[in-house]
Amino acid sequence: MFTALLWLFVKHFICDFPLQVFPWMYHNKGKYGHPGGLAHAGLHGVGTLTVLAFWLGTDAWMFALADAVIHYHIDWAKMNTSQRFNLKPDNSDWFWILLGFDQLLHHLTYFAIVAFAFKSVVLS
Repeated sequence: MFTALLWLFVKHFICDFPLQVFPWMYHNKGKYGHPGGLAHAGLHGVGTLTVLAFWLGTDAWMFALADAVIHYHIDWAKMNTSQRFNLKPDNSDWFWILLGFDQLLHHLTYFAIVAFAFKSVVLS
């Protein structure tokens, strides 16, 4: 379980930072249903599928889909909160608190995914 969690954290960094370099992706995550936010969340889903398929085989798709949906909504909420309160890196400490909370929620998602995924593996 620890190894899967470690790889999900690595996957998160890759998908949230190096693979999110396109403005059409990160500028539009606050617009519900916009292809930029959907593509970003989809990358997370594919990454989770890739990581968990090693242990879960074809059952990994359920957790990958859950990760993509949850990731999408966490990012959407963060973007809308930032816009509503005009939070930017250079004008508010709250921007950084919100960013940290966003990352915390993503990592808690991975803990939940691993707990459920490996519970189902152990019980099979």
